Amino acid sequence: MIRRLIGLTLGTVCFLLPAAAQVTTGCAGSPAAPQMTLGVQAFKHANYAQAVTHLRAAVALDSVCTAARLFLGAAYLQQFIPGADSAENLRMAASAREQFEAVLEKEPDNEWALTSMASLCFNMNKLDEAVTWYKRLIEVNPGNKEAYYTLAVIAWTQAQGPIAKARLLSGMKPEDPGPIKLDAVRAELRGKYLAQIQEGLDDIDRALEIDAEYDDAMAYANLLWRLKAELELSAGTYQFDMDQANTWFQRVIDTRKAKAERKP
Repeated sequence: MIRRLIGLTLGTVCFLLPAAAQVTTGCAGSPAAPQMTLGVQAFKHANYAQAVTHLRAAVALDSVCTAARLFLGAAYLQQFIPGADSAENLRMAASAREQFEAVLEKEPDNEWALTSMASLCFNMNKLDEAVTWYKRLIEVNPGNKEAYYTLAVIAWTQAQGPIAKARLLSGMKPEDPGPIKLDAVRAELRGKYLAQIQEGLDDIDRALEIDAEYDDAMAYANLLWRLKAELELSAGTYQFDMDQANTWFQRVIDTRKAKAERKP
């Protein structure tokens, strides 16, 4: 899971950097422009502490320069370590959030700020809030496959722990087939998580409509079908779900193989 969290943070950088040259000119003619240029250069070279110094100066010189706030927030975000609870680490997160929120106050549909807020909340394990931000991001950009995919990741993350625990409480071994044996426990979990799991599968479908070879999304389709299977009411529907999961697992293998064969 940590690997996934880090990947989302780095994705924010990749999202910002291609537009660096264009964004830098966003403060053209402003007294913030020289500090903005130095800050972006430091950011591009991963000198995030130095970038913060220059970008804070840029914001102080021109508080309405959206580009400076976006890069300042991103520089803080890159210094945030998922899972670490030190005061300094939490300060980095709070500082990043302050800048992105300031942008969104003026520009509610700013895609960079929405992406960054969603990523930050995900990395901080504030998953319910992350869902809100990713849904806002989809409203702004319905073609954002990563947003749909991450919503599915969150659905799996929130349901997987309770379902795994329920299997243990039911006396089931890892190799035992489902569904969960205790009817009352299974019924409670169906009420809490079945709709969320289905929504995650729907989000996977939307991501694959955008990118039919999105193998990471296929991998989570496999995982979500396996969770759904544990909540079914009969052995027959359990087996149907497991067959779906196995089909997606094979699609992941086939898709990754096809991609590898196309590489020069």
